[in-house]
Amino acid sequence: MDCRLLESKFLNDRYVLMIFQTPVPIPEIRPGQFAQVRIDGSPTTFLRRPISICMTSGQDTIWLLVQAVGDGTRTLVNTKPGNLVNMLLPLGKSFSLSESGDNALLIGGGVGVAPMLLLGKQLSEAGKPVTFLLGGRTASDLVMIEEFSKYGAVHCTTEDGSSGEKGFVTDHSMLCSTVFTHIYTCGPKPMMQAIASYAKNKGIECEVSLENLMACGIGACLCCVEDTVEGNVCTCKEGPVFNTKVLKW
Repeated sequence: MDCRLLESKFLNDRYVLMIFQTPVPIPEIRPGQFAQVRIDGSPTTFLRRPISICMTSGQDTIWLLVQAVGDGTRTLVNTKPGNLVNMLLPLGKSFSLSESGDNALLIGGGVGVAPMLLLGKQLSEAGKPVTFLLGGRTASDLVMIEEFSKYGAVHCTTEDGSSGEKGFVTDHSMLCSTVFTHIYTCGPKPMMQAIASYAKNKGIECEVSLENLMACGIGACLCCVEDTVEGNVCTCKEGPVFNTKVLKW
């Protein structure tokens, strides 16, 4: 569908929050699902880009948090309000909210914080306590803190110590003092692997949203295959959210 860009908010020199209006009411979007976005105007970009849905507003507005890292995403973030962007959405499987228990920890690293916002909102609306743990290299990488704080307690880490505790998210002191029933995470793979190891050692259910390269978004091209205990699966179709028990990490 062709979605109209309503507003772009440059949160720092790399992250842009893009708010789109869909031409028709969209089905309920579940946290962890994504949009496969066509990039027009970039001669070097031939494939759509998968971008996590960060938030929804009503039945016709979605937020995408985009990191400008290449020709395609740089072209996308420079789209002018009022222009149309073609998307396939919503795609993929979501986090399992019904299994979150009584105390969920939502961990996001870098642009991986995007799906954590909608997840936190839906968990909060279901009456479940939510704790966010957000990590970045520096304070400028920590974005939308005010939005996250609407739905739960927010804790932060930065590698240089410019905001929150110094270190990685797995170094945060809270992990030594608080018992969580479920962990959800999205971000760089080494971060998610470290969190998965922590959760396994503590006996905590853990779900991750993988950021494998995706070309089609519907399981046809076999570009995003992930090796699991159940065999090879397409991340875009069988994921992007997986329980870490099925991953060969």
